[in-house]
Amino acid sequence: MNTFVNGLWNRFVQLVANEETWVTIGMISFQVIFIIILAGLVVRLLKSIIRNVFKVRSRAPLRFSERRELTLLKLLENVVAYVIYFIAILTVLSALTIDVRGLIAGAGILGLAVGFGAQNLVRDIITGFFIIFEDQFSVGDVVRIGQAEGNVEEIGLRTTKIKSWTGELHIIPNGNITEVTNFSIHNSVAVVDISIAYEEDLNRAEKVILELLDSLEGKYEDIIMKPELLGIQTLAASDVVMRVTAETAPMRHWYIARMLRKEIKNHFDKYGIEIPFPRMVMYSRQEEAENTAERQAMKRTESE
Repeated sequence: MNTFVNGLWNRFVQLVANEETWVTIGMISFQVIFIIILAGLVVRLLKSIIRNVFKVRSRAPLRFSERRELTLLKLLENVVAYVIYFIAILTVLSALTIDVRGLIAGAGILGLAVGFGAQNLVRDIITGFFIIFEDQFSVGDVVRIGQAEGNVEEIGLRTTKIKSWTGELHIIPNGNITEVTNFSIHNSVAVVDISIAYEEDLNRAEKVILELLDSLEGKYEDIIMKPELLGIQTLAASDVVMRVTAETAPMRHWYIARMLRKEIKNHFDKYGIEIPFPRMVMYSRQEEAENTAERQAMKRTESE
């Protein structure tokens, strides 16, 4: 046993003391570092070229929509990074004197076996391809997928990333996307309900609102068509509700609705039109009993 250990130690000492061993390690380390740095530079260069191509493409008379170009740009950048880094890994393995051809052949056989168990991954990739190919939604769109709603940050071949209004980032496998609601394709509609007191003249209130809507034409860029007064929406317990709608640019209806409420409130104040407020009625049982007794006494007197 001691002889075996001594033999291993002697071999280790000879290996460490051998000058060629350190030269080989230095050359391999240099090659690995050079390959990694070169791969990073190539990825940056190719991404820069892709961005410049899309900038030139944006000035062409025939072009994709901006949202589709942004989606394709991010997808191409991801594909370039995957391909370059995969080639870099194979080159590093080759520099470490590992038989890459045998590894690739073994990986092919192993991949065939794993493929049967990776059906979800294949489904994610196929679904991601059709999402991009059919332009169902793009980067920058506001969508609702299941319980997630927000801006599309990134679309990959395997996952889609959605950032909600409060900052959460939802990462959804493409294979799980069965239904999508896209809010960014068509124009939106801002809906504003206006409460008016029953004591006010409704005809006068309608004229004031129409006058305001006429003055808003061209004031806000996000308003596509002049706002329209639809009329009385409901007769509530303490107010009359009138509805105003305005067609806006996609996803700008919330902003325009807020601006319309502000404009209407200021215009109503200018003409002295009252917006109803909660009223409280005090009821006294003692006074009611006294009033009832007085009415009964009056009835008896009249009957006599």
